[in-house]
Amino acid sequence: MGRWLDVELNPWGQEVLQGVSLELMYLAILLAVLFVVGHMLWYRSRGFSEHEETVDVQESVAGIPERIVRHTLPSRIFHWTMGASMLVLLITAFVPLLGLEFAWVTIHWIAGAVLILTIIYHVIHSIVWQDFWSMMSMGAKDVREAVGHFRHLLSSKSPEPEKPGKYPFDHRMYHQGIVVVSLAAIVTGVLMTLRIKTPFWEPNAYYPFVDQAVAGMNEMGEPVISLMPGAATGLVFVIHGIAGVALIIMVAAHIYFAIRPDKRYYLWGMIRGWIDREQYLAHFDPDKWSVVDGSIQESPPGGAIADSTVSAPRADD
Repeated sequence: MGRWLDVELNPWGQEVLQGVSLELMYLAILLAVLFVVGHMLWYRSRGFSEHEETVDVQESVAGIPERIVRHTLPSRIFHWTMGASMLVLLITAFVPLLGLEFAWVTIHWIAGAVLILTIIYHVIHSIVWQDFWSMMSMGAKDVREAVGHFRHLLSSKSPEPEKPGKYPFDHRMYHQGIVVVSLAAIVTGVLMTLRIKTPFWEPNAYYPFVDQAVAGMNEMGEPVISLMPGAATGLVFVIHGIAGVALIIMVAAHIYFAIRPDKRYYLWGMIRGWIDREQYLAHFDPDKWSVVDGSIQESPPGGAIADSTVSAPRADD
């Protein structure tokens, strides 16, 4: 399997997958570092300002409050809880491969359980109390926004891209990527947890629903092997490992953009819950993310409602 996947022999002498190798973790870290350094160098070469953009609000303040709520307290609690659980999961997943011994299995599955609970809460909260489709939906205007940004990234001669609504296109694409990778890690993680002892069940070393290789009996009364014994379990390990490796890169990119001076208003918005009027007008299109001082916007179609704060759903689809 090369350097990226670990294999071992099963009792029948067949090679079966055991997971991803340490080299793949090193590769993910290297790619994350190269991305961060490369982006910093490219950003400077294009002459972009590394300071937050400001705007003159004297002509644009009618009906706009000084502070615009971007994330409510429940949303912020979810975000930081999910972030903490992911960091614990990554540390307990890869640090033991370096030889550091501690009770990582117990910590790992508990952090995984916390992640699952926070995501369940987030889905319910988003559907019932927030504008769920603002982050999930993609329309023609989103594609146009993405094309404009991509052209501007490729050439300094391209016109400035249009300002986004509450959730820029790249944020929503990142969100969709996190959804896919997290689901892969969660589903395979639950299957792997069945092999260890927890307060919820006794360990089962043989995944009865994925690891049975006997498909039936032939005319001689011999078992028919439809799959290499251990192959399905190994595939679960590999998918889980690849999801973990992908999260290394995605989490590193997320942290990098959060702490950049020109993007730090997003970080403060996630800490304080609000951005100020100048930041709102400098970075967002009021026609796509409309706010009204002291009022709640009309609920968007589809049953989702906006946070009961000085905020509003997208209006760009």
